[in-house]
Amino acid sequence: MAALTEEQTMLRDMAREWADNESPVTAFRKMRNGAPASFYDPEAWAMQAEMGWAGILVPEEHGGVGMGYLSLGLVIEQLGRNLAATPLAATAAATGAILLGGSDAQKAEWLPRIAAGEIVAALAVDEGPRFAPESIEAAVEGGRLNGAKQFVAEGDSAQLFVVAAADGLYLVAGDEGVTRAPRKMTDSRSHAQICFKNAPATRLEGGEDLLTQVTDRAAIAVSAEMLGMAESAFAQTNDYLKTRVQFGQALASFQALQHRMARMFTELELMRSAVEGALEAADSGRANISQEASLAKAVANETLHLVSREMVQLHGGIGMTDEHDAGFYLKRARVLEQMWGNAAWHRDRFARLNGY
Repeated sequence: MAALTEEQTMLRDMAREWADNESPVTAFRKMRNGAPASFYDPEAWAMQAEMGWAGILVPEEHGGVGMGYLSLGLVIEQLGRNLAATPLAATAAATGAILLGGSDAQKAEWLPRIAAGEIVAALAVDEGPRFAPESIEAAVEGGRLNGAKQFVAEGDSAQLFVVAAADGLYLVAGDEGVTRAPRKMTDSRSHAQICFKNAPATRLEGGEDLLTQVTDRAAIAVSAEMLGMAESAFAQTNDYLKTRVQFGQALASFQALQHRMARMFTELELMRSAVEGALEAADSGRANISQEASLAKAVANETLHLVSREMVQLHGGIGMTDEHDAGFYLKRARVLEQMWGNAAWHRDRFARLNGY
């Protein structure tokens, strides 16, 4: 496990308390049933911004707190426990791109607004149903971007897009030349097709591997959310087995079920190690961050897949109903498993990066 500073411990505990009190799973259910256009609660997002979470990555000179990716991951993990519908992870992914490749003018223009929670930002890369950063057809000519991006997280409400084009990453404001088409996904969160037609675009500088650096950090942040989800799903299932009585004894007393829970517990410990290691790699700028990112995302994908599936199965019939929360975890898990690369994609890349 990562060694946390006193400040990081306080941040984690504050995020956990806020999520439990202000954004329990019942708040997500209410949002889903209301189906707002933004697919999140603007008041809750404003509260998160007031607590400084929107500016965790943003340096102090631009109005943020500059605490880094490990601190961001701690917050996202706690929000993930309760399936909090928030644009924090998507905005952080775009923020990371600006920090890595933005000019002084671009940083001065956008980072203070992001830190204040005034805007939601989104990273738009995929042009097909799967993560394929090597297949980008969107193009910029004369400062104007043309192309379409599929399944952009928080694309319904983003005021700023970081867009992958054939020759690099570009900043595009979400107004002129931008049209949105909502995509209803099983997790009831914001996903949209974004079409750019002669949209004004300004290029980010940062070298040929900027897109890789940005998507690695986005994958790491998503892995932190998946860690929180897996921890919560495991805890809820464990509590249920201890209280549910069958054949005159608690389900937790059956050895076969104990073995299944023990397997999940060990996989969760490995998942935490991989995710926190990747977050620390993002902060330290280690050369092996791509390996760390792929390890974290592959392990997170497979572990959350296991735990969310077992949550439904071990809850029995009630786990199959919409009235129970188990389905929410499973549905969100399946979407996040595909975001920024599925397990097979990351395992293949991890092998290639290590010379296999």
